[in-house]
Amino acid sequence: MRKLAVVLVAGLLAMTLPLVAQQQIADPQFDPRVDRPAFVDTPPRIGIDEAHKNFHTRNGRYQPFAALLEADGYTVSAVSASDAGTIGKLTVLVIANALGDPAEGRMGPAFTPRECDIIRDWVRGGGSLLLIADHAPFGEAAAELARRFGVEMGKGYVLDRKHSENNNPTQLVFAAEEGLLGDHAIVRGRRPSERIRRVVSFTGQSLSVPAGATPLLKISDGASEAFTEEDFKTLDAGGPAGTKLSGRAQGIAMPFGKGRLAMFGEAAMFSAQIATFEGQSMKMGMNVAGNDDRQFLLNVIHWLSRVID
Repeated sequence: MRKLAVVLVAGLLAMTLPLVAQQQIADPQFDPRVDRPAFVDTPPRIGIDEAHKNFHTRNGRYQPFAALLEADGYTVSAVSASDAGTIGKLTVLVIANALGDPAEGRMGPAFTPRECDIIRDWVRGGGSLLLIADHAPFGEAAAELARRFGVEMGKGYVLDRKHSENNNPTQLVFAAEEGLLGDHAIVRGRRPSERIRRVVSFTGQSLSVPAGATPLLKISDGASEAFTEEDFKTLDAGGPAGTKLSGRAQGIAMPFGKGRLAMFGEAAMFSAQIATFEGQSMKMGMNVAGNDDRQFLLNVIHWLSRVID
């Protein structure tokens, strides 16, 4: 079973986003229950941005994301990341797969310079941001916002034959025994049962790791990033594809002024979706057995909301 890039070489490189959108839905069987909720009284507020053509929304593909965090004691609502007054009332702002307007064959920025400044200044003043931008074209749309925090997005599709599964080099496996998980409170959790040992992502881009940031999901030196259909054809022929990667990550965490930032180059790991491509259905995200993606999301939000330091 494969997601994008191999079964869908023609996928996002040729399909329109609306067509792909029809083939990915929230898993109605996902169980969001949490045995030991972080909050019982006075729930912190989490806002999921829906003002930028977001592919993942609170009641759409990120409904399992919202349900899990509500089970953990948070209040989760749809918001606009453009409104300084609104985000000023939040504990955590989540931006997942925002999109801009296509222009001259490229994806335009999802955020205006003013919006980028509003979000950056809010984090610097003490806010917490979870910024997620997936494989192309999402990286291009969020690149300017990421640069406000010193992060360069790869904007392609990360491929790693060695650290992947399901015969899909874009379905990456970040395992502790392979040294691909960083040393951070998010990985350690609050107690041994919350420690992260294996995270699986489902086709995403790479991120640079600026000074002061911790790479949570380390991309191996044997990985590459593909950008065109020709890159995938080269991979299928057994050769190297795209640009070789070194020192990059698919997830990072860092303090920023008085605030906190967690940024990821893949969105499905924090969802629980049923995806149907070429007549085949598969699970993607927290509903896939054998990974710690569900606990990983909880740990990320716990760190951003200062449950753990």
